[in-house]
Amino acid sequence: MKALFLVLALFVLGCAGRAPLPPKAIALNQDGVAALARGDLMVAEARLALAVEYNPRFTEAWVNLGLVELRRGNLVTAREDFLRARSLNPDLPTPHHALGVLADRRGLPAEAEKHYRAALKVDPGFAPARANLGRLLFTRGALDLAREQFLRLTQVAPDRVEGWAGLVEIFMQLGRDDDAGEALDVARARFGDVPPLVLLVGRDLLRRAKFEEAESTLAALTRDPDPHLQAAAWAWTAVARIGRNDDPAAILAAKEALALDAEDDVAAYAMGMALKGEGDEEDASPWLQKAARLRPTGGGRTPWPRGGT
Repeated sequence: MKALFLVLALFVLGCAGRAPLPPKAIALNQDGVAALARGDLMVAEARLALAVEYNPRFTEAWVNLGLVELRRGNLVTAREDFLRARSLNPDLPTPHHALGVLADRRGLPAEAEKHYRAALKVDPGFAPARANLGRLLFTRGALDLAREQFLRLTQVAPDRVEGWAGLVEIFMQLGRDDDAGEALDVARARFGDVPPLVLLVGRDLLRRAKFEEAESTLAALTRDPDPHLQAAAWAWTAVARIGRNDDPAAILAAKEALALDAEDDVAAYAMGMALKGEGDEEDASPWLQKAARLRPTGGGRTPWPRGGT
């Protein structure tokens, strides 16, 4: 499963910009960001292109043009726009962060980490870069370093759930159950039962072998409009069903998760374990190997054992 931090959609969609620029350019940039956020890439491109026509040195509009191309899959053009933005103003965090997002998209975590750190060197309070840096550190198994980033995120962006959710995730992986529970309680008191936290509640119930309650908690998320959350909910539902020794139902849940995200490591693991529980060692082995490949550091997702074992 993609790390929870990807499920939370940490990649910035756009940069609204507050530079002393022509008011029309600023308005066009903001309208372009809004169009990008709702997926209207043609309108976004038109508005952002006009913004840079008003002022060719409008750094954040160039970043946003690059994000449009990134959404289209035009990685070369996106990189050109991001590099242009950085050359215009390397003292803004947004071009550095955008280059990090691009490197992330290309599967180059070390390069992405370098760019995220460059963004934070410019502005330690730039929350998207700190969130993405924490996610990368978590993914490579540097849990203590990731914990530091998410702890700082709770301070620089207290209105964002990602920092608290990241802390809960990491405390779970470190086996610090009391700290995980405390952080989860604080997050729910502050943000309510928003979907990312509901997912963590379900996982906390799994950790305590409350399999039926966990499945009931996760059920609403299997219909969430966010396909990443849907996949995560189905994957952990498969784990819950394994926990109560219902391998056929676990296989069905794992299939639902994998249909949404073929690279979900928990779903792959659950599929392998459920098939193994059914006595199908031959079909189980490739799934367990895939789960290990997707999460080579063990950074995080080892589902709990079956109930009664």
